[in-house]
Amino acid sequence: MRDAGKYDGILGVMVALACVQRLHNRGERLPFSVEVVAFADEEGLRFGTTFLGSSVYAGVFEEELLSLEDHYGVTLREAVRAFGGDPDALEGDGRRRGDLLGYLEVHIEQGPVLEQEDLPVGVVSAVSGQSRVGVGFTGEAGHVGTVPMGSRRDALCAAAEFVVEVERAARREPGSVATVGEISSLPGASNVISGEAKLSLDVRHPEDAARERLCDQLEARAREIAACRGCESEWRVRQQTGAVAMDPELCALLERAVEETGTPARRLSSGAGHDAMQVAVLAPVAILFVRCERGISHNPAESVDTDDVGAAIEVVRNLLSLVSRRVEPGGAQEGE
Repeated sequence: MRDAGKYDGILGVMVALACVQRLHNRGERLPFSVEVVAFADEEGLRFGTTFLGSSVYAGVFEEELLSLEDHYGVTLREAVRAFGGDPDALEGDGRRRGDLLGYLEVHIEQGPVLEQEDLPVGVVSAVSGQSRVGVGFTGEAGHVGTVPMGSRRDALCAAAEFVVEVERAARREPGSVATVGEISSLPGASNVISGEAKLSLDVRHPEDAARERLCDQLEARAREIAACRGCESEWRVRQQTGAVAMDPELCALLERAVEETGTPARRLSSGAGHDAMQVAVLAPVAILFVRCERGISHNPAESVDTDDVGAAIEVVRNLLSLVSRRVEPGGAQEGE
């Protein structure tokens, strides 16, 4: 991601490696194996669809995604081949269900709650569902000096009206967020009326029904705006991911692991997408948030405190210990 931070995603991998290194240094042996997994392209920036790596791992990758193109016209299929992979092996080539005890993801909060409450870590209760849509408006290019205002079919004006409508609609739907992060106009010359405009739409909500309702409203408004301006509209759903609740038992253990460090276990929801959403079809999942300075993320100013990272490492170590007692013969204790 251009101009991104250095902790989003990467912190979780480094915390996992640090925990495994500690186990090795202490000569500790657990009654189960610990695997560190780093997934590719969770953000989905190049091809406009998220969770590419984790969807393959979970066995839910869809073959039609291979035809998606990046900004240079390179398809996902071509990119995988250029990297040395086999695109035809991605679908259905995931991890076998039932062979994982659980999955823990450590991630910066990307929000201000933990900082406001002066807590180093928090336990995620659920992750919001999200829809990613490609929206297009097609009008007619023309000379900016000769086409009267009343005769124009300006695609960029249609797109601009839609962008404002996205903001208004999201504010009317409590709990929702909707964003247009990309927009392009063709032919893209200062003296030519826009004949084509394309934009991205990202809609998120903790409740799937509300998210779907908002998407339906926005699709209808795109058609209305286009019709009023003499344009045509295009609506292409690139990805839809339902809201995912974290596993209650694994979250309870994670809360105990947090409390054993002397920190109150704060539960909070996540509006950001996480690979845990894909892995949830394979095993119980949980997410540990780490405090992020001022809640800033997807920004070079993204920052965490080393003491908070140390607390996260200790929480993961405590969790491994709690799980060990559960899986060892006769190890489960009352209340666990």
